[in-house]
Amino acid sequence: MRVSMLLSALIALASAEPSLYFKEQFDDGDAWNTRWVESSHRSDYGKFVLTAGKFYGDPEKDKGLQTSQDARFYSSSARFEPFSNQGKTLVIQFTVKHEQNIDCGGGYIKLFPADLDQADMHGDSNYNIMFGPDICGLGTKKVHVIINYKGKNHLISKDVRCKDDEYTHLYTLILNPDNTYEVKIDNKKVESGSLEEDWDILPPKKVKDPEAVTPDDWDERERVEDPDDKKPEDWDRPENIADPDAKKPEDWDDEMDGEWEPPMVSNPDYKGEWKPSKIDNPDYKGKWVHPEIDNPEYSGDSEIYRFDSIGVIGLDLWQVKSGTIFDNFLITDDATLAEEVGNETWGQTKDPEKKMKESQEEQERKKLEAEEMGRKEETKAEPEEEGEEEEKEEELEDREEEEETGAEEEEEETDSIKDEL
Repeated sequence: MRVSMLLSALIALASAEPSLYFKEQFDDGDAWNTRWVESSHRSDYGKFVLTAGKFYGDPEKDKGLQTSQDARFYSSSARFEPFSNQGKTLVIQFTVKHEQNIDCGGGYIKLFPADLDQADMHGDSNYNIMFGPDICGLGTKKVHVIINYKGKNHLISKDVRCKDDEYTHLYTLILNPDNTYEVKIDNKKVESGSLEEDWDILPPKKVKDPEAVTPDDWDERERVEDPDDKKPEDWDRPENIADPDAKKPEDWDDEMDGEWEPPMVSNPDYKGEWKPSKIDNPDYKGKWVHPEIDNPEYSGDSEIYRFDSIGVIGLDLWQVKSGTIFDNFLITDDATLAEEVGNETWGQTKDPEKKMKESQEEQERKKLEAEEMGRKEETKAEPEEEGEEEEKEEELEDREEEEETGAEEEEEETDSIKDEL
């Protein structure tokens, strides 16, 4: 009977459908405005617009929310049926495209408790998880994984590097009920580990014994001076000596110039300061290690991963240069489902997107080349036109000279005829 019940439970567990808590692909046009609420906490929040951007893999499937105004805060969120991830895997997934070649700004999402006032959401609003890329200059190019535990936000201690190009990338965070996690980019694992070990959420299990001190006779010197080493009798020599090859100038006058002294030169026999040689320390005990004891303040927690209320996903961020597109949001309890959805969305459009971008760049390159060629042709044509103008001016001057000469000859001929008459 017990075996039958256990088998039935296993079959039921195996056949359980994955839970799909939230899915947003913006495939119904402007209807997204009915699901996403813009915060009114500030009056100058930037506007999100629905677009596939300047280049894409599919003009419809790649439509997402794009930041549209430079140097602005953005704050918009969507609500879903509240749930707790207790005893379950939690998977958060979305795509980000920094097609503006972002210089400084966030590309992350926040997961909030269900009691969030969406109309008043802002940077200090209490959240459960903050996850996604953050870029600012050359120094900051990381994936944030921030977990709220008992009201305090804790940053991951590892440096998880994000993508910093202009293409769409898929970001996935998996929290497991055994307090382990995994971060994936483009459906490939880039980091994993333990929530307790990779975050300073709990106090350390061990602390240094406050009563322990280094023993007075503890010798940490690996090598010491040889007590039997003696300085050689001929060691001491002056650093500089009078030049033995120097000679007093013939015109030197002791009464006028004073007593002549030869110049000083470095002593080739000088050996420097003598120091005894080193030997292995016979009393060396190694580096003293401060002993540790169990931390009386440590208390383990097998449910660091757990959130009792998850009900809102939000984009609460700042961007200097706008243009980032967010799409393909997914919250589920099944990592396999998330990977499949990633392959069906980002996986299907990433290659065509790259092809379109490269085609645009090639067209722009050709356009610039043509413009440069045109400028060179114009520059080349200018001297020729100037030469033609000069030739025309010279021809005109020649004609004027010929006309003047002809007129003079005609006048002389007229005068000659008058004389004859």
